[in-house]
Amino acid sequence: MWYASAGSFIMGGEMQRRNLMALLGGALGWPLVARAQQKAMPVIGQLSLFSPTANPADLLRGPIHQGMKERGFVDGENTMWEYRWADFNFDRLPALAADLVSRNVDLFITNGGASPALAAKNATSTIPIVFTGVGDPVGFGLVASLAHPGGNLTGFSELNVELGPKRLELLCELVPQAAVIAMLMNPNSRVVEQHIRATEEAARAKGVRLAVLMASSEGEIEAAFAQLHADALVVGNDAFLFSRRAQVVELAARYAVPAIFWYRGLVAAGGLISYGADNDFLRQAGIYAAKILEGANPADLPVQQPTRFELVVNLKTAKALGLTVPPSILARGDEVIE
Repeated sequence: MWYASAGSFIMGGEMQRRNLMALLGGALGWPLVARAQQKAMPVIGQLSLFSPTANPADLLRGPIHQGMKERGFVDGENTMWEYRWADFNFDRLPALAADLVSRNVDLFITNGGASPALAAKNATSTIPIVFTGVGDPVGFGLVASLAHPGGNLTGFSELNVELGPKRLELLCELVPQAAVIAMLMNPNSRVVEQHIRATEEAARAKGVRLAVLMASSEGEIEAAFAQLHADALVVGNDAFLFSRRAQVVELAARYAVPAIFWYRGLVAAGGLISYGADNDFLRQAGIYAAKILEGANPADLPVQQPTRFELVVNLKTAKALGLTVPPSILARGDEVIE
């Protein structure tokens, strides 16, 4: 009996010990399991030329996240995101891209034109990359062609150069007495020459003279407006000028020059008029990213160009400039700010 009881005691103690070890092992191993589960969740690295948003929750409501959500991908539920912001400092982009590669992201989304896309391309030839806002992806060497990108990149073009002439035509319509129209450009832009050539052709067709002003610093923007002798102004679509958008809008108001921009947000901030692609391409970029996570090859996803464009007019600014917006523009306006 004693041996049996002792044996039972020993066997029971052994079972308890094993149960305890299993429990401890599970407790100790849970973080490892959790990390493994997190790694199994795809990680998206967003490389942006811009500054971080003031409210991080706005990112989840943004068009890229909305596009991914349409195909069932939600941050924190079945995807994880790593954000890197260059704060308009181009020199930071290569290191930020390399950092995302070291984090083993499963996908890049780049925002802010060609520079972040090129930084991502130079950092990896295997991780899929979806770029946004690139004016000439073939010319920049990002893809082999729009229809068949090849490699690990695809994305969305903005038609920056092609819309310059249209903006000049709208200014001529808005300011019919204009004889000289200025164009403010960043000389360091990769497509500055293409912008100038395309807009000069449109100016000749309209019988107006184009005066090109260059600025690549805050002081140079001030100097450009101080020497502005033109009846109206086309503001070039450029990341640097976007970073100084508040200054440009304020100077246009101070010098009372009718100016056309590429982005509706600048008109909401007090600019006169804008014409450019709507932001739906960002939602579409989210859909592309989701398709790649589902197994699509970026080499087989054609680079998309915008098909919808927005014309936005600020009537309050027009009144301050003494301009009467013609009915032809008002009728075509997607938004008229009173």
